[in-house]
Amino acid sequence: MPAKTVAVMQPYFFPYLGYFRLFAAVDEFVIFDTVQFPRRGRVHRSHVGGPTQAPEWLTLPLAYCPADTLIQDLLFAPDARASFDGRLARLPWIATATGPLAEEIRRFLALPLASVNDYLEAGLRLVADIVDVDVTIVRASSLDVDPSLRGQASVIAIAKARGATRYVNPPGGRALYSASAFEESGIELSFLTPYEGRFQHLLPALMEESAQAIRHDLIESMALAGA
Repeated sequence: MPAKTVAVMQPYFFPYLGYFRLFAAVDEFVIFDTVQFPRRGRVHRSHVGGPTQAPEWLTLPLAYCPADTLIQDLLFAPDARASFDGRLARLPWIATATGPLAEEIRRFLALPLASVNDYLEAGLRLVADIVDVDVTIVRASSLDVDPSLRGQASVIAIAKARGATRYVNPPGGRALYSASAFEESGIELSFLTPYEGRFQHLLPALMEESAQAIRHDLIESMALAGA
């Protein structure tokens, strides 16, 4: 069986650039949309700030949902477009930015808000295209994996379903995963090193920087722990 590297991660709304090192490190990225929506996480909000502003949150306007709602089942609020436009207006640098990518990002932010899952995936694909990373992207919800599995067992099952021989995870997951458990499934477990690049707040970077500058930072920070 040919070697295949896979990552499994929740979809984030314009996360820090270090997130996209997963895209560059793998053959296939699986959007982990079959897990419970983390209300204090970054699935629906981006940590942002303009050139003269302290970082703050830009949050997608979601409909009310029970605590056990899965990411794949999230819905936008009925007034989502108007609400989101108001939130964007409170960040004037989004409208005034003149970077080479600014118009493309503004067009994305102005898209109809129909499906949360579709919008999040489209945002990830947009950034992957900008930094010129060629990676296959699939959703966990499209796979035939036992929905009762949780945590590490679910990730291993997804990786196996995609034929992975190597699994790559962000550095924060070291306490969650056991190398021996992955090895028993014929999968090598690897972790990225902490991201120390320039773009901790990606949306402002996309509004001001060139694609080349962002991609250069991504390449510079691509070393894997132990590789």
